[in-house]
Amino acid sequence: MAQGGAAARGVAKVQDQGWAWMVLIAAVVLQGLTLGFPSCIGVFFTDLQHEFQATNSETSWFPSIMVAVLHAGGPLCSILVKRFGCRFAVMAGGLLSSVGMVSSSFCKSLSQLYLTAGLITGLGSCFSFQAGVTVLGYYFVRWRTLANAMASTGVSIGLTLWPLLSQYLLDEMGWRNTFLIFGGILLNCCVCGAIMRPVKFALGSLTQLPSPGEEPERAEEAQLSNGASSPHLKLQEQTRMITCFQVLQKYLAFDIFCQNKGYQIYTIGVTWMMMGFVLPHVYLVPYAIQNGVEERRAALLISIIGFINIFIRPLTGLLSGQTIFTGRRIYLYSLAVLLCGLSNFICVISAEFSMLIFYCVILSIAMSGIGALTFQVLMDVVEMDRFSSALGLFTILESITLLIGPPLTGLLVDISSDFRYVFYTSSFFLISASLFMVISFCALEKKNKLKDTSKVPPDKSAIYNETPNESQSESQPTLAVVHITSI
Repeated sequence: MAQGGAAARGVAKVQDQGWAWMVLIAAVVLQGLTLGFPSCIGVFFTDLQHEFQATNSETSWFPSIMVAVLHAGGPLCSILVKRFGCRFAVMAGGLLSSVGMVSSSFCKSLSQLYLTAGLITGLGSCFSFQAGVTVLGYYFVRWRTLANAMASTGVSIGLTLWPLLSQYLLDEMGWRNTFLIFGGILLNCCVCGAIMRPVKFALGSLTQLPSPGEEPERAEEAQLSNGASSPHLKLQEQTRMITCFQVLQKYLAFDIFCQNKGYQIYTIGVTWMMMGFVLPHVYLVPYAIQNGVEERRAALLISIIGFINIFIRPLTGLLSGQTIFTGRRIYLYSLAVLLCGLSNFICVISAEFSMLIFYCVILSIAMSGIGALTFQVLMDVVEMDRFSSALGLFTILESITLLIGPPLTGLLVDISSDFRYVFYTSSFFLISASLFMVISFCALEKKNKLKDTSKVPPDKSAIYNETPNESQSESQPTLAVVHITSI
């Protein structure tokens, strides 16, 4: 009992106050450097297309690979976080991102650019970003919604500054030297990682599953002592299968996907949505340039989106953190997705610069809701102790559509020579994803209410989890947080 009280006091000293706010500042900068960075790729789209004599589809593979790997590397990031901690994952990611961009400045073909800036930089950004998101979930409890919204303003700052900086450097020294400078800028992820003190949680009486390497070794020793060769081989095969299953369950959360309907619906909806969500970010600048907008003003459009996001995202976080929205944030999220899809019709109507500015204003408001709520909704539908694993599967699935969306749309543009199809396609995926999530969650909520026969009313924050761990709140001890400053 005394140990549990000490653990609770340790949590009180760390969560939601003190060093947690320094970690939040580091997360803001980190998201600006990682998630904000792909927004500037559209500035280089035309130059890269001319440099390598490539089509729209071929050129769009570059940002697609970068963004897809940024999301698909979730399971690898989960392994790094569980094995070495968030600090190591963030700093390793910063180093990889830097190496990728420096190498990109020497590329002689688009295929080389796919490997360096696409794969290496994308993977490094993934490590830094996802480890930063994970650590926020442990440092903040009461203010978690606000912390996630504040951290996502880093993306807005990145959206504002990266395109302007990119266009300036591109005009002054070309894309190769610009990529070289970007390599140095991305090294600042290592500084953010240094601020994120590794934490160790004392789990008390919680039962720990054996690590993948422990159980086979114990089984081998037992069988060798018995001297049975054939049963020994069979047991080895069984333990290998069990080990593989445990690894998949630990890092990819397939068990959550199969059992938790809320997580299942949300993952499918966001995966479908990402097919169209990223398209305006890749093609807005080329679309504006094709319609006579000067290059600097075209780059300014992305910055306008980011600038408005800086102010709207925190407001969205405060709004969604109100008690009335507990367990209902998915509906706010779906509304933001719907608005994002409808906004695309604005720039289809007219490509004049004033109309494009109006489009960017509406789009940025919708994006603020999506950016501020994406991970908060995920934390609502899964338990926090499985969040890292759930995030890994969530991001690797959405990375598939992030990868194929821009190139397929680019192929459509190459065939039709009309950039408006980009925005038609984007609207279709966004609107359909929004309707799917709203209808599915409404049906799931009604189903859960009908199934609920217990006398104790369910916790609204877990209303979308069909298989909640009922004994968790009673038996799980409070996590104790211990700073490790020697790493």
